[in-house]
Amino acid sequence: ILIPCHRVIGADGRLVGYGGGMRNKIALLRLEGSLPQGM
Repeated sequence: ILIPCHRVIGADGRLVGYGGGMRNKIALLRLEGSLPQGM
């Protein structure tokens, strides 16, 4: 199973590190409609 690393979420539900930077991670998740609620 392959999961793109920008989709990895911490065990506590927080967004955690991404090699491309947190700003890019959030933008990618937003673009995909996958940003967790409250973010």
